[in-house]
Amino acid sequence: MGSASPAMKPDVTLTLCLSSPDHFEAINPEERGILLIQMLLKCAMHASSGNLHRADACLHQISHHASISGDSMQRLAARFASALAVRLVKRWPGLYKALNRNPSWQPKADWAGPIFGKVFPHLELAYTIIAQTLTRTMAEERVIHILDTGSGDPELWVPLLHSFAHMPHGPPHLKITCISSNKLALEKLGIRLVKEAEALAMPFQFNPLNVTLRDLTIDMLRVRSGEALAITSVLNLHTLLAEDDRVDAHFGLNKGNIVKECKQMSRFLATVRSMSPKILLLVEQESDHNLNRLTDRFVQGLYYYSAIFDSMNATLGSSSSEERLAVEEMYGREIENIVACEGLERVERHESYGRWMVRLGRGGFKPVRLWYESMEGVKDLVGGDGEDGYKVRNERASLMICWSQRPLYAISAWICQ
Repeated sequence: MGSASPAMKPDVTLTLCLSSPDHFEAINPEERGILLIQMLLKCAMHASSGNLHRADACLHQISHHASISGDSMQRLAARFASALAVRLVKRWPGLYKALNRNPSWQPKADWAGPIFGKVFPHLELAYTIIAQTLTRTMAEERVIHILDTGSGDPELWVPLLHSFAHMPHGPPHLKITCISSNKLALEKLGIRLVKEAEALAMPFQFNPLNVTLRDLTIDMLRVRSGEALAITSVLNLHTLLAEDDRVDAHFGLNKGNIVKECKQMSRFLATVRSMSPKILLLVEQESDHNLNRLTDRFVQGLYYYSAIFDSMNATLGSSSSEERLAVEEMYGREIENIVACEGLERVERHESYGRWMVRLGRGGFKPVRLWYESMEGVKDLVGGDGEDGYKVRNERASLMICWSQRPLYAISAWICQ
């Protein structure tokens, strides 16, 4: 090659920064939203097919319209664009690691947890229904053991302690086993619950398990003969669906509505059923993000999280408050896991209630009616009236919490068949 040859250009360039909303101010917000969706979908298709040059060009275009301080669609686009950029960068493991990204996935930011409960009334509704169903189910029991598979939230357990303490036959002996990979959060929860139980003169035992749900064994649970067992899972059980399915993803296998068997989930449900719990209470995201093809789950993700981001306008307004940015950062990490990760690393594998019915049915469980005072009382908790805003509806023994007409979360109860 002679000295007159032009300098070689790098094979790929990545536009990773997202600019302020000052660009293209003349575009109507509705038109801009449609444009952003089109560009995001095009970028996802290029990223999925490995066309890095075109994916980068799409990201460059998106960066002129998306912003974490814009309207809800601009904010959403910024998070999905960032996730796509991470997916592209991960093609170079050395570069990805050099950017000091944390390799261990944290699905929930601890500092965002209390804010999450304040921002979204559906969490309070889920906790209320869990508490009412538990007290109703365990009304005649004197020794109760509740297994919390990952919420670790005092906003659920403190009111429940008070409900049990004032039962007609007096307070039962209550044991709560809480699973969490966050040791500090477990310690704080234990101290809080022990103090509450002492103030209520209630026999109480707290059993903290500093493990992930995937590493849990039946011996850790210390289930004793004579205990009435209940299990609660709030936005956590789907993590057990993570498996090394990269081959299936590469060849586009497992398309359609087939609910593929998952060994880890099947083992967990078999373990749960062997303990004969009186009830299993489940809260899960109502969406299908456990799809092999990136473009399929990308579309589902856009549809789902657009409703989530719209709902935040109702509780936090359109301003870029610290609270809103904290919650959006948490959701941004969920989006990144859905879009940028594959195999065992992809743990945010949300599935619809219909798929959970298949999985739990295979595991030997059947759905039962949740217990609550009245549907009117349930609607009052989320302010569910009119066409817009939060709504609640019954669907096949579950309660669906919706934003407008879009289901966001499903609450359900299950017993052994």
